[in-house]
Amino acid sequence: MRLAVFADIHGNLPALQAVLADIHRCAPFDMIWCLGDLAALGGQPQECLDALLALRERQGEKNFKVIGGNTDRYLVTGARLPSLPPQDEAAFAEYRAQALCSGAVLGWNLQQLRWHGFTLLRDILGRETKLKVPGYGTVIGFHAIPGDDESLALRPDSADEEAADALLDRQGRLALCGHTHRALDRQLGGWRVINPGSVGMSFGAPGMAEWAALRWRDGALEVDFRRLPYDVPAALAAWAARGYPEIDWIAARLQA
Repeated sequence: MRLAVFADIHGNLPALQAVLADIHRCAPFDMIWCLGDLAALGGQPQECLDALLALRERQGEKNFKVIGGNTDRYLVTGARLPSLPPQDEAAFAEYRAQALCSGAVLGWNLQQLRWHGFTLLRDILGRETKLKVPGYGTVIGFHAIPGDDESLALRPDSADEEAADALLDRQGRLALCGHTHRALDRQLGGWRVINPGSVGMSFGAPGMAEWAALRWRDGALEVDFRRLPYDVPAALAAWAARGYPEIDWIAARLQA
């Protein structure tokens, strides 16, 4: 049994293309999972959705599972990242600047979407995915933690109790997630938790596109964390030419 898993594309088409090409080189896979945050923040949101729809057409909906993340929800519902109200003038100035920046980016992202892309995002919000691996057990997939697409409980540095609590109301052996943009392989009681890192906005390896290849042999799991370079300056130049509204903001998140 072989499973390819990736997450957090964030509208970064060159990074997604690098990952999909590597998945093709490493094929065949019985299943491919995409665990959310597909379109928002980067410069080619609709193109990323088109690439995923084409992959689903080739693989079939049974073999390619795609779920939504928090930034997909922002595009669909108009929600934004929650924050505490600022308590002084300096904090207010920072809050206002960040809110205006993120609002400009998400508004521009929404302008790029076509109806079929929007409906894909709409229809995958709040979903999880599950797989029974013979001789191993149940594998579940979600964006941040089960039932919450915003939580940061499954960080590499989160306390064991906090991280374990995130999985209390689910049963299984392996949990696959995204959201933190950092690769993770962690044992939490009876759970093994794996985050493949981020395709389009890695915090652990800026400028690299990340995914993971999983293989089960005789009930034992082998994990290959993959990192691929892509041309960040060329991507930024192309997005700036398209009118991306906050190019310095996104550049700071893609480069070391």
